[in-house]
Amino acid sequence: MESTADDAAVPGRVETSTLPFGDHWTWVRMFHPAEPNDDRLPVVVLHGGPGMAHNYTLAIGALGHDGRRVVHYDQLGCGNSSHLPDAPAQFWTVELFVDELRNLVERLGLLDGFHLLGHSWGAMLAPEYVLRHPDGVRSMTLANGLASMPLFAQGINELLRAMPRETQELIAEQERAGTTDSAEYLSVVDQFYRQHICRLDPWPQDLQDSFANVENDPTVYGTMFGPSEFTITGTLVGWSIVDRLDGVGAPTLVLSGEHDEARPQAWAPFVERIRDVRHHEFAGASHIPHLETPAEFTRVVGAFLRRHD
Repeated sequence: MESTADDAAVPGRVETSTLPFGDHWTWVRMFHPAEPNDDRLPVVVLHGGPGMAHNYTLAIGALGHDGRRVVHYDQLGCGNSSHLPDAPAQFWTVELFVDELRNLVERLGLLDGFHLLGHSWGAMLAPEYVLRHPDGVRSMTLANGLASMPLFAQGINELLRAMPRETQELIAEQERAGTTDSAEYLSVVDQFYRQHICRLDPWPQDLQDSFANVENDPTVYGTMFGPSEFTITGTLVGWSIVDRLDGVGAPTLVLSGEHDEARPQAWAPFVERIRDVRHHEFAGASHIPHLETPAEFTRVVGAFLRRHD
C-alpha cells in the first residue's frame, strides 16, 4: 500500500489552542496553508473511537493542498482535551459531543460555511450534529462509519465467523470469563485489527499514538463502546440514526474500505436514505483508507469538497 509520509506534507503553519467548553477544555489544531484560497471552505475533522484522539487523522491534513484550512480537535475525555476518568457513565452521551462540536464551530467563527468530515465514530457524530445544527454545513463526509450499532455488530459477527473455530472459541471463553484484558484475547484482537482496521505493516506512528491514548485513558471508549471492536457492551450498544436520516439535507459522501470492519449493512442506510449522497469504496483498504490509500483518499474527498465550496 501507499506511504503516507509525503501525502500530508502540505506547506503551511499549525496553530493550536484550547477552547472553553462548560467547565472543561477542547484542544484544537488548525492548519493554515501557505497559499490560502478564499474560495475553499475549512473542513472540520471528527476523529473516531470514541476516545481515540486526533493523531491518526493528521494525514487528512493533505486536504489543505488546495488552500483550505483543516481543523482537527480532541474530543472531550481524550488526547489534549480535558480528561474526566471519574465522570459517571451517564455523562458520556452523543448529545455531549454534539454540544462540544457546536461550541467549537461557534468559537472558531465557522457558521458562514464549513465542511464536516467524520471518521468511524466521528461519522456517527457528524449526522447527529447536522440533524440538530444544519446551519453552515456545506457538505458532510462519512468515512468508514455506521448508521446503526446493531447493524455494525451484525457485520462484526460475520467477520468473526470467518475466523478459525479455535479463535472464535477463545473469544467466547474469554468474554464469558470477563478476561478481555488477557494476553490471549488481546492477541486475537490484534489479528483482527490488522485485517479490518489498518492493513499497513508496520502501523504508522500516528495510529499507534491514538491507540496508546485509549490505553492510557480508556474511559470514553470503555464506557460508550466496550473492551474491543467486537465486544460492544457500552452505552452506544443500541444506537441507531437510520430512522432519522431522511432529515439530512447536507450533500454527503460515504466512504468505505474493501476489508472494512464496518460491513456494507452498517453504512448502507446512509446511501439509501440521505437525499443527496454518493459512495466510494477503497479497494484493498480496510477501516482507515486515509492512511492505507492516502493519495486516492485526498483525490476523492478533495474533489467532493471543491464541488460544494
